[in-house]
Amino acid sequence: MALPSSTPAEDGEPRGETYGAVILAAEDLADRDVREVLRGIRFTGWMAPPQDGRIVILGDPGDGVIADGRRGVIEVGGLLAAEARGRVLAVRVRQDRQLGIVAWRHGEELGRYCSDPSREPTADDDVLAAPFGVEIAEGLAELSDRADAAEQLTELLEEELDPESVYESERLRSVLRLLGLPTWIVAAGALPHDIPTGPKAAELTRLRGGATGISSVAVGRALRAVRRRQHPPAVIADPPKGGGARFEEWMF
Repeated sequence: MALPSSTPAEDGEPRGETYGAVILAAEDLADRDVREVLRGIRFTGWMAPPQDGRIVILGDPGDGVIADGRRGVIEVGGLLAAEARGRVLAVRVRQDRQLGIVAWRHGEELGRYCSDPSREPTADDDVLAAPFGVEIAEGLAELSDRADAAEQLTELLEEELDPESVYESERLRSVLRLLGLPTWIVAAGALPHDIPTGPKAAELTRLRGGATGISSVAVGRALRAVRRRQHPPAVIADPPKGGGARFEEWMF
């Protein structure tokens, strides 16, 4: 798919959308309990109403921290997974050049995937750009009761996309489709406006610092001023690197 138009950054490189979401089964954690967890970490983002047995949490669009403890959407997913003790999936797209996926079942992490670890803001120059964690595909398929999709998922995750012609949102859309999950998540970057093909903004619960309503606006603004200067942890804490002994360790 051809890249849609995007606004060039100061260095001239085009920037795509940056967004993230957590998906969990509504039966594993009640709506009110999800809100309590998000309130406790002063989460900033949106919560979609339960639909088709799932709850979707959307972080504030942008490459930054969305909760206390320098948590990004993946770390929020891990916290909810520990509380839910069920099936939880967190996805994150950075500038449409990197896709991260982490899955949990019964509070235990099943695996992590990153399409390009070298795209992390804190990555060293020798971090390899190839997809890492492709083996998560089988676990993702089983997690969503789509075992027959494991092979397609593997092929999809291991493909090295051309960042100049294909957005990672397209890969994520295909992943969500194969898993039977809501594909409208890939349009989350449209927030605070209505999400194309998804719920209207008015249908979502807006959380600023874990709170709702007018009183939360000032809190949200103050938190954003601090968090926008921070980066959440990398999807892969110790990514493979090229050259020397480190190269041999990962490749052989």
